[in-house]
This record gives sequence, structure tokens and C-alpha cells, in this order.
Amino acid sequence: MTVDPRTRLQGDLKTAMKARDHVAISALRSTLAAIANGEALDVQHAPTSGGGPIAGAVSGVGAGEAPRRELSSDDVAALIVTEIAERRTAADEYDRLGQAAEAGRLRAEAEVLSAYL
Repeated sequence: MTVDPRTRLQGDLKTAMKARDHVAISALRSTLAAIANGEALDVQHAPTSGGGPIAGAVSGVGAGEAPRRELSSDDVAALIVTEIAERRTAADEYDRLGQAAEAGRLRAEAEVLSAYL
């Protein structure tokens, strides 16, 4: 049985929090946030206004509800690759600025996320 990548990330976040692993916590939280952002409803598919007294409001029970997008495992993997690349790029910039500690932290976060590919 294959575990959904998001479920695995959430489970590992709980483990990292119990272990007080700040590097893993930071990497996992931001990656889960990126996944949640990726699942956000496309603006083109958002409910439209009913033209009532409140600008942009929709009327009726559940009128403002819309299903979130569902990301495939490949989509999640692509987001993780992007998160890793962003951390490595930022780490290189921190190195260039002489901030080795921050660069090391970002590289450690990238290594945590590499385990999910």
C-alpha cells in the first residue's frame, strides 16, 4: 500500500515536532503549506458574486463553497523538487553573503526534503 505523500509529510512533521527537530519542522511545514497553496481553487473557477449589498458576496447556503484542486503524487513531487531547489539557491546566496550558518540550515532542510523523492 502506497502512502499519500501529503499524509507521509504530516506524519513525519508530528514525529519531528516530538523530537524537536527544528530543521525538519521548518522544511516540512513550508512544504505542506506549498502543497496547500497548490490545491487552492483557481480564481477562474471561484463562485461569482450575486450582486447583493456586499461587494463580492455570494448568496445562498453553501454558495461560496468550491472543491479544492486535487494534486497527483507527481504534482506533489514537483512541488517538493521546487522547494529543494529554492532552498539550495537561497543557500548559495547566503554563502555569497558570508552567512554560512543560514546556508547550512537551508541545505539541511533540502536534505530532509530529498528523502521524499
